[in-house]
Parts: sequence; structure tokens; C-alpha cells
Amino acid sequence: MFSNLVNFISSGGFFMIPLGICSVVSLAFIFERAFALQRNKILPDELMSTIIHLKIGEDTEKLAEMTGPGRSTLARLVRVSLEHLPWSRSENVEAVQTQARTEVIRMEKGLVVLEIVTGIGPLLGLLGTVSALITIFGNIGDVGLGDQGMAIARGISEALNTTVAGLVVAIPSLIAHSYYSRKIESMMMEMESLTMDLIAKFYLNPEGEE
Repeated sequence: MFSNLVNFISSGGFFMIPLGICSVVSLAFIFERAFALQRNKILPDELMSTIIHLKIGEDTEKLAEMTGPGRSTLARLVRVSLEHLPWSRSENVEAVQTQARTEVIRMEKGLVVLEIVTGIGPLLGLLGTVSALITIFGNIGDVGLGDQGMAIARGISEALNTTVAGLVVAIPSLIAHSYYSRKIESMMMEMESLTMDLIAKFYLNPEGEE
């Protein structure tokens, strides 16, 4: 099986090199985002529980302790909200939303690479196939068709290897990009709901009035 894989790669020619580079880069970002987007790094259960159970007018000291520097994404949003408590409610919401946009950019880091690989993988594969077919038919023009049928069929089969390789590189990248994008969107919606509820509690008195 290993020898078949080596033959598959070697028969693809020069364009297997950039495809190989694309596959390595894609895998690196897939694993890096899998680690970075773990739920406990974005939405830790303890902090979520504290926000949900915080009562209107309750002291926020415990919440402030849980949102120190270097914590989760949700912690950074809550910290911004706490830092802007002297501001009006609308200004506080705007400050949190500004920070949220920054957090989205941080969470989407690397997804653009997966998007690029998804696009150029099949194109590199197709380019490799076309290049190989040009070579094959050029040789036919030089030596004539004659008994070249078997060699032509083998050559075309090998030429299509780059197309297959391009798709093999692109498909996992597309799946990962779609999955991570949806995961980020879902977690951001959850964080938005939590932070808006928290801000409402900050600006309401125990009687439910601002």
C-alpha cells in the first residue's frame, strides 16, 4: 500500500509539491483551531453559571475575580462590561460589541487559510492534469499514434492523479472551514445572549427598574 502511495505521488509530477505543501498547512491549521476553539477556552462552565445565577444588585467582586487577564473569550467580554459600568447602558453595550468583533477576528484566525486551500487545491490539481495531458499529446505528435494506446491510457490515468490529490486536499479543508465557522457563530450567539443578560442585571435595581 505504501508503494502504491509513493507511485501515486511521484506520477503526479511537479504539481504534487505545492499540493503537498497545501495539505501540510491545512492540517496544521485544522489541528490548531481544534485546540484553540475548545469550548472551555471560549465559554467556561463556571463563569457561565456565575453569570446566569447572578442576582440583580448583587456584588460583582466574584465575577471580577473570574475575569482576570489571560482568561477565556467570555471572560474578556465580561471584563470589558465591568470596566465600563460607570458608562450608560447603551455605551456599555457598544463597548462589549466592539470587543466582541475583536474576539471574532481572533477566533477566526487561520480560517482564511483553509478557505484559500479549499479554492486552490482543485485548481492546482486541474493545472497538473492539463499540464500532463499537454505533455502526453505532445509526445504523440512527435512519435505518432502507432501502438501507443496502452501508454496513452496509462499516461492519462497518471495525469488525473493531481486532480484526485487536489480534491483530497480541498475536501477536508472545506469541511473544517464550514464546521469551525458554524461553531464560532454558535458560540458568539451564546456569548452575546449571556453578556446582554449580564449588562441588563448591572443596570437594573432589585425592583426591576433602571
